Amino acid sequence: MSLSHSIIRRLPVAGLVVAALALAGCSQEKAEVKEIIRPVKVVEIAQAHDTRMLSYSGSVRARTESALAFRVNGKITERLVDIGQHVAPGDVLARIDPTDYDLSVKSAQAALDAAERQVETTELARKRAEQLFTKNFAPKSQLEQATLTHDQAVATRDSARSSLDQAKNQVGYTDLKADRDGIVTAVNADVGQVVGSGTPVVTVAVDGEKEVLIAVPEMEIAEFKPGKSVKAGFWSDSALALDGKVREVAGSADPQSRTFAVRVSLPNDPRVLLGMTANIEASAANEKQLVSIPLSALAEKDSQSIVWTVDRGADTVHARPVTVAKFAADGVRVAEGLKPGDIVVAAGTQFMTENLKVKLAGGVAQQSASAEGDDASRLR
Repeated sequence: MSLSHSIIRRLPVAGLVVAALALAGCSQEKAEVKEIIRPVKVVEIAQAHDTRMLSYSGSVRARTESALAFRVNGKITERLVDIGQHVAPGDVLARIDPTDYDLSVKSAQAALDAAERQVETTELARKRAEQLFTKNFAPKSQLEQATLTHDQAVATRDSARSSLDQAKNQVGYTDLKADRDGIVTAVNADVGQVVGSGTPVVTVAVDGEKEVLIAVPEMEIAEFKPGKSVKAGFWSDSALALDGKVREVAGSADPQSRTFAVRVSLPNDPRVLLGMTANIEASAANEKQLVSIPLSALAEKDSQSIVWTVDRGADTVHARPVTVAKFAADGVRVAEGLKPGDIVVAAGTQFMTENLKVKLAGGVAQQSASAEGDDASRLR
């Protein structure tokens, strides 16, 4: 009987052992579930660029544009050219009414004729006075008076001759002529309009060197100096690219746009036409390197901006404080906290914990460490 009781008492103990073993197995399974590795998308911070590219659009124009005007006043009677027409030196572009100037020529001619007759008369009087003085029939003062009168007549004749030449020139100025080869780009006055001397009538773009005029903001104007080499591309022909040089930089900003006018000289190329849209690219040194990361890579911990970096050897993530420089449309610019070679979690940062095991999903993409505005991120 004692043996039976002993067996009966041992049975519950064996059940407890089995139960304990079963519980231990469940705990081990739960532990194994917690060890699941989480896949993450990451970007790698690449080496920073020493330079950045500046790009501005402008229009092609002639280096020299002449706003031609009449040198005399008058009413325009003819306009002989249109916009886009090519002109050569001596071509008549427009005419004004020459009637008044023709009358001035006739008046000046009559004055000159009268002056010449006066010179002839005084010359005879001087010679007569000289003969009388030689024969002692007239005093010297009479000869001196005749000589003075003759000299005054000669001066009056010379003045009348100059007036006639001036009047003839003014008749010639009633024709507005081109002085160089070029293309008419603007017509500012037309037939029937009364214009004053110096009023622009026709604008001619002189053949020869062309340039691109761009507007550069004051933040970047220090990067443009006369002689700087740039690249010029053209919207009309993507295959057309030319080397240009900065020729001129405005000394002051435009009061309205607050930009500086920069003129870029282009080499002579028949494919480049006036008015074409050009894109000027220039390299500039990066003064401060900013790392660009996706907005989804930025997290916050204890009121501090952080990112989660991946330890390559252990495949674990760790929080790292960063200093945000600014937010942009394509991501976040980080000034401090990241360096080339760092692997940053780009998505799912809300699920990250310190030393969490992760698996890189689809490899590692690169995120360029670059100056502000450089966009080189790719997620995989």
